[in-house]
Amino acid sequence: MEVKKLYYKIGEVATMFNVPTSTIRYWESEFDVLRPRKSTKGNRMFTERDMRYLQIIYQLVKVKGYTIQGAKDAMKTKFDKLEENAMMIRTLNDAREFLVDLDKKLAEKQKVSSLRSE
Repeated sequence: MEVKKLYYKIGEVATMFNVPTSTIRYWESEFDVLRPRKSTKGNRMFTERDMRYLQIIYQLVKVKGYTIQGAKDAMKTKFDKLEENAMMIRTLNDAREFLVDLDKKLAEKQKVSSLRSE
């Protein structure tokens, strides 16, 4: 399981959501809630708060097929429910990553054990 970071670079964010960096920049320009900090070099640095908002935007636009305006309207009218769902999805994804990693480690241990017993 990955360690939570204070800031995520735009490339990392794009990889996490499997979208181009241009999509992240576009969403930033369209959704006022996204306010990544900028480094002295002008690089975007996304916080956990930004990541929660991006998760909501991603779910609405990419998963559910909302238009940008539809996603904005949904975020205004039912934000609490959307945020709760996004947090649940994130928790489930984290749990899945943990279990996949655990499965790999157990498989490695079993392989080593079987080699020793031969």
